[in-house]
Amino acid sequence: MSSPPAPPAPFAFPPNLLPGDASPPWMNKADNAWQLMAATLVGLQSVPGLIILYGGAVKKKWAVNSAFMALYAFAMVLVCWVLWGYRLSFGEKLVPIWGRIDAAVMQEYLFKQAFLGFFPNATMVFFQFVFAAITLILIAGAVLGRMNFYAWMLFVPLWLTFSYTVGAFTIWSTTGWLSTMGIIDYSGGYVIHLSSGVAGFTAAYWVGPRLTKDRERFPPNNIILMLAGAGLLWMGWTGFNGGDPYAASIDASLAVLNTHVCAATSLLTWLILDVLFFKKASVIGAVQGMITGLVCITPAAGVVQGYSAILMGLMSGSIPWFTMMVIHKRSKLLQKVDDTMAVLHTHAIAGSLGGILTGLFSEPHLCELFYGNTNRYMGLFVGLHRGTSQSIRYGVRQMGIQLLGILFVVVLNVVMTSLVCLFVQLFVPLRMSDEDMEIGDEAAHGEEAYAIWGQGERLENSRFSNYNDIEVPMKAGGGSVELT
Repeated sequence: MSSPPAPPAPFAFPPNLLPGDASPPWMNKADNAWQLMAATLVGLQSVPGLIILYGGAVKKKWAVNSAFMALYAFAMVLVCWVLWGYRLSFGEKLVPIWGRIDAAVMQEYLFKQAFLGFFPNATMVFFQFVFAAITLILIAGAVLGRMNFYAWMLFVPLWLTFSYTVGAFTIWSTTGWLSTMGIIDYSGGYVIHLSSGVAGFTAAYWVGPRLTKDRERFPPNNIILMLAGAGLLWMGWTGFNGGDPYAASIDASLAVLNTHVCAATSLLTWLILDVLFFKKASVIGAVQGMITGLVCITPAAGVVQGYSAILMGLMSGSIPWFTMMVIHKRSKLLQKVDDTMAVLHTHAIAGSLGGILTGLFSEPHLCELFYGNTNRYMGLFVGLHRGTSQSIRYGVRQMGIQLLGILFVVVLNVVMTSLVCLFVQLFVPLRMSDEDMEIGDEAAHGEEAYAIWGQGERLENSRFSNYNDIEVPMKAGGGSVELT
């Protein structure tokens, strides 16, 4: 007789999945890895993405200053974020629009599970930081070419503390006022893009315009460099929208695909309009169309169907084009404010458009995947299509909440940005002197972006440099370079 079969072995995890001190039972390693990767992609949008986009898109004399404003903001926001910004934005509720101030630096807190997702607070702190940082850097785009760098140094921590954290808590925190009401802002159409567009335009008003000749002619000093920055911005949006389900899920996949489809459609739409009306295929225009598409899809990325992403791209490539190329040029009021990188149109208008279209196109099943609630979130078109009194009420309510969110963000940023600018002005001028603006980078930092003559040497009697030059002009007839 054959022996009876052995009893089945008890189920056991593979060794790499066994929980331990460094991998607690609640943590999903795949989600944690994706979240860190997504955060890094968003960080690359700023450093080096917007650094080189700004550095290439401005006049040569402003290349260093523009890039440095972005680099400084990235560093300053991180320090403020871990010391108080994160807990104000996502900590315990103090009031319905703000959290309690506290730090996020101790392991007792950082190793705990995040408020959403199966990964630690340390990952969430870093992920949310890169969003806060890029918001400040986008604001910088409105004031390039004239803002006093020392005023910018004060502006960044103050605006982060008193404006960004309020918007983030209200809309993204699970206990925030608009969050509990049911606003849909998948990845920052309100918190980041509408905020930065309105704040940037408001700051530009208080700082004042560039020199007249700079406003009249402000050619990019390096379009290829600008395109490289734009490419990093576009590809980095994979993490920007793909990271917001807080999981390596099918919803993240949909968000990534919708993001790129909308951006491509918007770019092509803007390009076609440029060709039809101006008879030129503008590279700068294509970049603007790309950005408006990315901004528009951001509040909707994982909660709309693919055809909706295409429709949103058509509208984001045409409506901001119309406001920038037609309305702005005919409006004396808009022209009074010198918005260097047109963030009002590319971020405020496109972000508002995205928020409204989200209220129209959002799908209940996709919202359930993202929010975990079936009936609470419903686009107006779906509500009308279903045709019941309840579905129509849900759709109309969703549109009302989306519009209320726009109003809240606009008022918050006009008021807080104005107060921050007026406060900073008590200590340092917001604007560089006309004499320094004539010179640009060398006046602001004692440095220049490009060596376009000789061996890169500078005048020995330059009154702006704080550093000794490594290279000096070659002696007549000599073939070597002397060091000072």
